[in-house]
This record gives sequence, structure tokens and C-alpha cells, in this order.
Amino acid sequence: MKDRFEIAAELRVIARLLTIKGENPFKVQAYERGARALETFQGDFDKLVKAGRLKEIAAVGNALSAIIEEIYRTGECWLLEQLRQELPAGAVELSEVPGLSLKKIIALSEALHIETVTDLKSACEQGLVSKVKGFGLKSQQKLHADIEKLETRKQDRSLLLSHAREQAEAVLGYLRLCPALIEVAPAGTVRRQNETVDEILIVAASDQPKLVIDHFLGLPTLARTIELTDDHCVASLAAGIKVGLEVVAPDEFVARLHARTGAANHIAKLEKLARSKGIDLTSHKAQSKGGTQFKNENEIYQRLGLQYIPPELREDQGEIEAAMAGKLPQPLTREDIRGMTHCHTIYSDGRNTIEEMALAAEALGMRYLTITDHSPSAYYARGVSIDRLRAQWDEIARVQERVKIKLLRGTESDILEDGSLDYPDHYLAQFDIVIASIHSRHKMDADQMTDRLLRALKLPVFKIWGHPLGRLIQSRPPFACRMEEVLDAVAVARCAIEVNGDPHRLDLAPEWIRAARERGIKFIVSTDAHSTGALNYLTYGVSTARRGWLKREEVLNTLDSESFMQAVRP
Repeated sequence: MKDRFEIAAELRVIARLLTIKGENPFKVQAYERGARALETFQGDFDKLVKAGRLKEIAAVGNALSAIIEEIYRTGECWLLEQLRQELPAGAVELSEVPGLSLKKIIALSEALHIETVTDLKSACEQGLVSKVKGFGLKSQQKLHADIEKLETRKQDRSLLLSHAREQAEAVLGYLRLCPALIEVAPAGTVRRQNETVDEILIVAASDQPKLVIDHFLGLPTLARTIELTDDHCVASLAAGIKVGLEVVAPDEFVARLHARTGAANHIAKLEKLARSKGIDLTSHKAQSKGGTQFKNENEIYQRLGLQYIPPELREDQGEIEAAMAGKLPQPLTREDIRGMTHCHTIYSDGRNTIEEMALAAEALGMRYLTITDHSPSAYYARGVSIDRLRAQWDEIARVQERVKIKLLRGTESDILEDGSLDYPDHYLAQFDIVIASIHSRHKMDADQMTDRLLRALKLPVFKIWGHPLGRLIQSRPPFACRMEEVLDAVAVARCAIEVNGDPHRLDLAPEWIRAARERGIKFIVSTDAHSTGALNYLTYGVSTARRGWLKREEVLNTLDSESFMQAVRP
């Protein structure tokens, strides 16, 4: 018999093998959803299987329930065995190497009997791959480089912020079911809203810590326990990330949460400052001079003679010095945002109609929404051709009659290789908003990319620079350019920069946001939403803006619709 985590792992292998074979993506997604449903299931799994009630689990239908039951009872799966027989040995592992198609895997298997990534790396180092038909020296060099990147990624067990927050919320929700719990909150990099998280830290308050720990050990998604005491536990979740739980007495909660939130250097500097003022920040029961316990974190900073420093800023990047001088900006909040910017619809690669996006943004309290589908050069994203542009504008006008939210017609126009923008100037001038972004030729060298951007910035219709450095966190680094020089040009051109809330992008990074602020550059905080659900990416856009110290008056989409339109009109 196999448990639900082992079964989920096998469902993911099936999904991977189906992908390699080129099967219908919807079929693949069904197995992925099934695996996730098993990992997050919070009932009695054994009882459900034995009662033949697996279909009560979300995302599990007739076919999937039969396969799950087969694996549960026999430890084997006919479909998995069939797929393994149809494909070369090691196909699942080898398919993780970027660009290695089934055809190439078969060729390598037949010529060199390669079954693992280690085999392939060794063959590359020995110069054997370049001799296989369909490969050459450049292919071999690229494969070797891709394998090294893959190995580095596998060593990095961190999750994107959005995934880590999802896991953290599930753990917190489960802990709140414990009667002995008094208070609980996330700490560490989750609370600081870092781009990636390698361990979820949680601080809880209780007079009965062992009961809280015992409750935590019953978490359905807990895969294994790494450390365990009566008031502390470190465990690994099925998602592959560690969770550290500390349970303290109620009067210790504020101090422990504060100590576990800030980056190490931030906390060390505060402790040094505290000692000079006779304040204890180091013991479990941190207290001010005179023995008074801290009631909240704001009181900690106040007693130290500092402005309150929000969690996102506690990185030791000058925030303590600024707070000491009373110059720390009041950071942007979600409530400051009045318009939803950078949104895609079914006219390009979005999943929802203009009306669906409008109603969803309206429900979130937005006053205006920019419809910024891709331009023609983004053929892979069904960029809107000039012929289809008029139809889109007509539909925006029709939808506007049915919704209260103000709709702005716009585009995410590609910055082409020569620095020009997609669409002729005549059409660009008719948009309410143009977000100019790079989607191709990311590997240009720094000089070429800088020249490309500088040429684009001279165009009068260039008003917003979209996902500026083109990074995809954990999969594609920022492209190379002379950023200081480009920011100087942005300031001269008086255009704004996007803070992109897509959790895979979170672009511009906080250090460059601060550099842009110093030049007086304005921003928009966007979602880059390709669906109604992705409008919630605004949360991540705002947290990234806060990490860059942005305040309300520096963000254009905190303005009302008329003022915003005036600020961004081409």
C-alpha cells in the first residue's frame, strides 16, 4: 500500500510522461490537479479509498479515482508501466533538461545508451554528444550549460513567494483549528515578502505549546519531521519546502515575531541600538527599560527612537538610518491603488473577455482598468493585428456602456530589436496607454540592449516601460544593459516604470526601484493579469513596490482616472 504523497508523486510522473509524448495538455493538467488534490487533502484518505468515495476529493473523477485506488492497493499502475515501456529509460529525468525533445532523447538513448542527466553530462564532457546525428558542437555546449543550470536549480529548494504564501496560509489555517492556540503569524522571508522563500517560519503563542506542536504534526501536507521538541518543530511539506514552527508564551509573542521577521543584519543593528538604551531585545521576554513587555512591534521601534519600519523594509538597506532621521517614506498600500493596469484579454493570450475582466476589476474596488493586449509582433501570444484592433476598440466601447469602471484602451507594444515600437505611430497615438516591453532577443549584449532601450526612450509615445529587465524568477535572469544610464534616460524622457506583480516577474527589483526613485521617476504598479484571478497579483506588485520604498505619490495608478489618463497618454 502507498500513502497519498507517494500516489501524488506517481500521478506527477504520469503527467510528465504524457507531456513528453505530446498528449493533450488538458489530460496532463488533470493528473497534475489530482496530485495536488491528494497532497492538500485534509480528511481520512485511507477511509475514503476503502469506502470507494475518492470522487469526493476535488479534481478526482472516475478515471483518476480508478488509478489512485489501483496504486493504493497494489503499489503499481498499469498506465504508468505502459508509458514507461513506450518511452526510453530515463525519459522523465532527461526531459527536465531544457530543449531536450522526445526525438532527441531517443537519439541519445539509441546512440549512447544515456538514461540519466549524469550520463548526459558525462557524454557532453567527453565530446560524445556532438558525434550523434542531429547534434553538433554548439548543441553539446548548450546541453552542458543547461544541465549545470538544472543542477543548480535542484539544489535550490526555494519557492516563489506566491507559492510559499499559499503553503503558509494552508499551515496557518490548520493551526488556527487548534483550541490551545492563542495567536499565530508568519515570520521570516514570507512576512518580508521576498521574491523566493526557502523556509516558512511561523511563530505561535500558547500556554500549552506541546498541544500546538502535536496538532501541527497532524498537518495533512506534512511529509516528514526534521527537528522536534515540545515547543519547536521543523518539518518538510509535500511541496518540498521546510516549515519551522516556534511556540512561545503569549507575553513573548511580539518579541519573538519581531526577532524572526527581520533579516539578520537588521535585527543585529537593532539589538546594538537597544543595548545602548538599556532595552532588552535578545531574551525570549524582550522588554523595555523598567521591565515593561512590548505590546506590539510599533512600540519596539518607538522605544528605540525610530519610525516604525514595515516588515518588507527590514533588510538592512538603510532603513534603520532613515527611520532614525525620520526620513523613512510611508510605503504604498493596496488601498492606495485606484486603477488596475496591464491586463490581457482573449484578444491576445488572456483567458477572459473584456467584460469579465472589467467586472472582476470593478468587484475589487478599482475605478479604471487598462486593456493592454499584446501587439502584432508577439505572434506566440496572438498579438492584436491592426485588422483586429478596431474590433477590440468597438467591444471596449460596448462593454463600457454596461459597467461602471472606466475602461482604457491600450497595448503592450513590443520594443523591437531596433528600438522602435510595434504598430505604426498613427495607431500608437490613438491608445489611452502604451506599455512598451521587450519580449524577444533577451540575449543581446549590454551595449546592444542599452542602445535598443535608449532609442526607444526617445520616442514621444514611450510613456511606460513594462517589466523592465525581462526576468523570470528562477528561470530567466534579467537581460544585460547599462541600467544606470538607462534610468538617467528614463528620467529625462519623463516616462514611468512598471512594477510588475506577476509572481514570476516582480520586475523591477527593489534595488533598482530605489535607484529610480532617486532620479524622481514615477511608476505604475501592475498585475500583468492574463485572467480575472490574476488581478489578485496586485498584492505582489504592491509588496514589491513597498520593498523598493515606493510611496503613494510616486505611483501613477493611485490617481483618479482623468489624472492617470493625462499622465500616461501617448
